[in-house]
Amino acid sequence: MTVPAPVPSTPRPLGEPRCLWPAQATLGEGTLWSPRERALYWVDILERTLHRWQADDGARRSWHFDEEISAVAERANAPGLLVTLRRGFAFFDPVRPERVPAYLHQPEPSLTGNRFNDGKCDARGRFWGGTMDFDCEAPTGALYRFDPDGRCTRHAQGFAVTNGPTWSGDGRTLYFNDTVQGRVLAYDFDPEAGTLAHEREWLRFAPGDGVPDGMTTDAAGRLWIAHWGGACVSCHDAASAAELCRIVLPTSHITNCAFGGDDFCTLFITSACSGLGDAQRVAEPLAGGLFSVRIDSPGLPAPRFGG
Repeated sequence: MTVPAPVPSTPRPLGEPRCLWPAQATLGEGTLWSPRERALYWVDILERTLHRWQADDGARRSWHFDEEISAVAERANAPGLLVTLRRGFAFFDPVRPERVPAYLHQPEPSLTGNRFNDGKCDARGRFWGGTMDFDCEAPTGALYRFDPDGRCTRHAQGFAVTNGPTWSGDGRTLYFNDTVQGRVLAYDFDPEAGTLAHEREWLRFAPGDGVPDGMTTDAAGRLWIAHWGGACVSCHDAASAAELCRIVLPTSHITNCAFGGDDFCTLFITSACSGLGDAQRVAEPLAGGLFSVRIDSPGLPAPRFGG
């Protein structure tokens, strides 16, 4: 019988982060590892572009859209992807890019100053995506659950910028970032019903440490959080929220992260040029790049959308 290797209580990076794609993305986001393609999908929201980096040979491919694209999930029962565009949810098949994505649902037709931002699927194949104010000021953003049967439900609201979500190891807590307020929220999560209860502040970033952007959970249930304005990804204990380790990046605005690779021990990290002044751009030539770093413990495969 094969005995699994023990998961370290304090994870650590194995070496320095390396830049896989110096893309100079205006707003890199939406990291998703595809095991069936052995590739990393990610987006440049403001440049309306979906990117794919192929692990086998480092090949790069990009698809351009007529509007912002912000988050990506693979489909479980069909080829292609579920994506969030500016106003809502759509299917897109990279093999047939000539098929222009048609909206499946738009939950906020009257909020013309909003757009979708981050999102991912829960273990039951339901997609959770958040909206935000284009100007990152008005608290008009909300968190939605989009089901495989096309139903869409709003579960939380009142945010200027939304990021996340991610889940605890047992799937009974959903974490969600109220980015402008610099805090990570936690909710009791009912995996069967897909509902939230008991909102509370789980973690508040210290002044000068940036604000929480995208995040993911590893196989031990620890949270890995990108710091916008903090030039790092930090790892936190799920019970106490205590910081366990930190990956320092060579640029300020770190936006998202996801585990991947054949053993899920590679953390892929996106970044952004947006919000940097001219002097910062000169000082940070890898701003907007896609990075990777090896970790001594694994993450988990991203659940696929059930539709």
